[in-house]
Amino acid sequence: MPDLSQHTRQLRTVADALEAQSDPANDSLALHPDTLEIINSRHSRRRQINYAVPDALQFQRRIRRHHADHGIQHGDIVALALDAFLRAKGYPPDPTPAKADAS
Repeated sequence: MPDLSQHTRQLRTVADALEAQSDPANDSLALHPDTLEIINSRHSRRRQINYAVPDALQFQRRIRRHHADHGIQHGDIVALALDAFLRAKGYPPDPTPAKADAS
């Protein structure tokens, strides 16, 4: 009988990697509690951002549909998505200005 231990180890490595990817605790796009606190605060100072994005991605339509389904305001959808993306890429907000903006 052939020795399959090397293949078994490789399969376990692949299975472990797949399990780690599906683990919700490792979700890099999970909403950060600090961000949710800011979004849910009525006293957060707001600022307009304008960027040209590809029309083919249909962001406006998708944001409107998400708002209709979940009731989250358009600006909050964008803020949550951008914050999750930038945190996942290693760009968290600087805590000092955020505290000053909240006052």
